[in-house]
Amino acid sequence: MPVWLREHSWRQTLTAVYLSLPLRGARATPSSIFCSEQYLKVSIPPFLFEAVLYAPIDDTNSTAKIGNGNIFFTLYKKEPAMWDSLTLANTDKEKLQYLRENAVLKAQEKAKEETEARKITKQEHKKYALEATMKLEEAERKRIEDLKEKERQKVVKELELWKNQQKDGDKNKSIQKTGELYQEIEPLKERKNEKTKKTQIPNEGTSKTRLKSAKGSCSIFSQNSKEEQLPAPRAAATIQVSFTPRVFPTALRESRVAEEEEWLHKQAEARRIINSDLSELEDLKEEEKNPDWLKDKGNKMFAMGDYLGAVNAYNLAVRLNDSLPVLYLNRAACHLKLRNLHKAIEDSSKALELLTPPVPDNENARVKAHVRRGTAFCQLELYTEGLQDYEAALKIDPKNKIIEKDAEKIRHLIQGTMQSS
Repeated sequence: MPVWLREHSWRQTLTAVYLSLPLRGARATPSSIFCSEQYLKVSIPPFLFEAVLYAPIDDTNSTAKIGNGNIFFTLYKKEPAMWDSLTLANTDKEKLQYLRENAVLKAQEKAKEETEARKITKQEHKKYALEATMKLEEAERKRIEDLKEKERQKVVKELELWKNQQKDGDKNKSIQKTGELYQEIEPLKERKNEKTKKTQIPNEGTSKTRLKSAKGSCSIFSQNSKEEQLPAPRAAATIQVSFTPRVFPTALRESRVAEEEEWLHKQAEARRIINSDLSELEDLKEEEKNPDWLKDKGNKMFAMGDYLGAVNAYNLAVRLNDSLPVLYLNRAACHLKLRNLHKAIEDSSKALELLTPPVPDNENARVKAHVRRGTAFCQLELYTEGLQDYEAALKIDPKNKIIEKDAEKIRHLIQGTMQSS
């Protein structure tokens, strides 16, 4: 049964009502207060205050302040008037129930309207931001196009100037060459005229020899023409050439099929993960849908002691990329802190599977994986399995004194268990 808060004090003006409600040592929060036009309720278990107001109020502008063990209400009246009392007199249970239900329904409708209004406002803000971004991009694109056009015009002008200079140079050279040729031809013409004057009529012997030579030359030309006849050209045809369908530009004989198939599989898996409908990623920004960003977020949460939050961050990162061993290593550390020992063993084993082949670059990660799995085994009192992991870590890093001491402690525990049994 609730304990009703009967003690309260109130005063009024023509436009407002001031109500003071003592809390009797109870601790109130804003969620403890419910107010509508004609219904006021304060619920602080086990205490309860409920009032059906004398007249409607403006519940939007009315305020409540919590402090010094009291709640101070400032209720603004919808219509300026003086009230005879704070609450309605002779309110039966049915009317009180009706007013209560009506107030709850109105509050729900108001909350729904506010949610819709916020949603519309958010969409308008997104639309405005998109339009502003498009305007900026359009202005930048126009600026770049103007710069390109100016540079193009400048280059065209320079090219035209160079062409004109070349034409002028060619004209000057042709004029110069014409003058030189004229100077060379004139003396040749004079010599030719002199020779023609000195020539005599040829005798019969010379004419006969010329005729013979002419006849001989004609017979040789005819023979050569017969020998040089070419065959008819070949008929045209179309040859169909088929190629093996390929994703990669290289030819099949030059490719490595196994490596290419593995690359295509990884690309398809990455696209499937990115396009998958992850409800956890709907509220994240685009740059936050990144395994590296989520890993850094989990590391910060782990440093602050929020191990459960760090596990959630690593879970999302693993769902985006399940081939990063550091994600499993860090999540195993969180599970150790949360005493989820079996999950710590699973994550450490998965990290060791991914840390292959063993190379100097992943030595530290392999040491951590063995130590964390060995710690989980020891906390489960499986000391033999834990010692095996610690010894494997010592093989990788034999100079680590801390791991060596822990391994020695585990050996003493195993010997003590065997002696007691």
